[in-house]
Amino acid sequence: MRQIGINTWVWQSPLRDAIAPTMLAHVAGLGFDLVELPLEREGDLSAAAVRPLLEANGLAATVVGAMGPGRALVATDDETVAATQRYLRACIDFAADVGAPSVCGPFTAETGRTWRMDAGERTTIVAQLRERLAPVVEHAAERGVALGLEPLNRYETSIICTVEQALDALEPLLGDHLGLALDTYHLGIEERSSAAAIRAAGDALVHVQVCGNDRGAPGGDQTDWAGIRAALDAVDYRGPLVIESFTADNAAIAVAASIWRPLATTQDDLARDGLAFLRQLERA
Repeated sequence: MRQIGINTWVWQSPLRDAIAPTMLAHVAGLGFDLVELPLEREGDLSAAAVRPLLEANGLAATVVGAMGPGRALVATDDETVAATQRYLRACIDFAADVGAPSVCGPFTAETGRTWRMDAGERTTIVAQLRERLAPVVEHAAERGVALGLEPLNRYETSIICTVEQALDALEPLLGDHLGLALDTYHLGIEERSSAAAIRAAGDALVHVQVCGNDRGAPGGDQTDWAGIRAALDAVDYRGPLVIESFTADNAAIAVAASIWRPLATTQDDLARDGLAFLRQLERA
């Protein structure tokens, strides 16, 4: 069965070394196989602090990046591009040093930035993305880490929203060290069929994040979970299923993720309910 993981954004943002011992012990105590570590800023987390905690708690790990203000690879100035590339290399280095196989995220431009593009401008943006992502992919290959680029819904980006757009944009770079990271929340908004989109991603699928259609716990919602599981099996996806949700108690993350109300009685309830559902889904 696939490993079941959870992103620490369910409880906390940002995650730092000082908080990591309590947080990782909590994740392990709830019964998860894996923790997804957001590296929001260089230096928030260090491999020297985190790797022993993963080993002590019996947790595998993946890493996600955050495309906050001032981060972009396209439609921006050279200084911003260089800073973003440095940040992504830092995410890759952290992942390699803690033994995480992948770094995933919407590595195009600041999340929430949208604008209309005609066909000519989109062609220019895609060319910029390929050129500026290529050296980052080379660094990932050197460190033995896979990048997963995540399509986002139309309210969070206008660059790559669908699997088809992602495959088209990344095609020359796709391989062992670059693929797609898919999130059921975004699939449910942008794709006509989440299962068909997963099948279209095929062997380019690096990572899968899951949550309910309301961004709460997976299960008991409108998502076609049986269809998603069948599609993951069809493309022989053996990576983890990672719950990505967010707390409404942290102002910065609540605004960034548009979490305007609690998504469960407690965040621990969200985690437990999601874990129980995903275990059942994997056994079905």
